[in-house]
Amino acid sequence: MRAIFGVLSLLMVVAVIAVLAKKQLSPAPVKLAPADAGLAVPALADGATPQQQSQQIQNQVRQSLETTMQQARPMPEDK
Repeated sequence: MRAIFGVLSLLMVVAVIAVLAKKQLSPAPVKLAPADAGLAVPALADGATPQQQSQQIQNQVRQSLETTMQQARPMPEDK
């Protein structure tokens, strides 16, 4: 009788561990930000080639990234 209860309790523990492991290993749901969350589509020149448009977008992204980084954490002054 003790052996049966021992085996049943072990099976229950293994089942609980399996459920917890499955929850931990499953990918977390990804929450996407809304499309209009402060992101602006860069304005492009109408007669520009695709290469020029690409350069223009890269420059605009670089500028916005630099301004954001400067606003988020100003550099300390050297003493």
